[in-house]
Amino acid sequence: MPFVALGGLLVIVCVLAYAYGAVRLGDRIQVLAVARTVAAGQALTTVDLKQVSAARDSGVQLIPADQATQVVGRTAVVPLVAGTLLTPELLGDAAFPPSGKVTASVALKPGQYPQGLAPGARVLVYVSANAQGGAQPAPAASSTGNGSTPARLPAVVLDVDLAGDGQGATVVTLLLDASDGPRLAAAPAGGVVLMQTAPGGN
Repeated sequence: MPFVALGGLLVIVCVLAYAYGAVRLGDRIQVLAVARTVAAGQALTTVDLKQVSAARDSGVQLIPADQATQVVGRTAVVPLVAGTLLTPELLGDAAFPPSGKVTASVALKPGQYPQGLAPGARVLVYVSANAQGGAQPAPAASSTGNGSTPARLPAVVLDVDLAGDGQGATVVTLLLDASDGPRLAAAPAGGVVLMQTAPGGN
């Protein structure tokens, strides 16, 4: 008898689990996604958009498919790869860069940026105030030679030019806060290191 009761209980649990899973799978909505790669600053057109089915998630503000007409003409704030689900944070006004942001390009030697860095990646830009002659700032909170710590500036990679400056450096173009632009511009040679925090297309 105990085994019969246990078997019956397992059957009930399995039925409930299946029902719950079916409900969750059915709780999906039609949202907008990127149909092809879109560069930062590029205005979206109808051919750049597609409708996909996505699970409803209260923690992510996806754009419903019926709002496509409101998205066309908006500008991509960061590079978007095909398949990216659109959220309001990824879109800006027609002007680029968006208000409060600036773009900046830096020439970096191997070791100053992660291998495989691609447009759309989110990075921390470590700027040292005392690097000289190609010396690289340590991407950590430890003190530098003059007792200061490297500044850490969040940014998004807009472009990676491997051809670079013709002197062995790769030119990386970044989108960052306008208030951080002067700090990056004042960085000495070899005083910048990029650390990737998230891949592109997120």
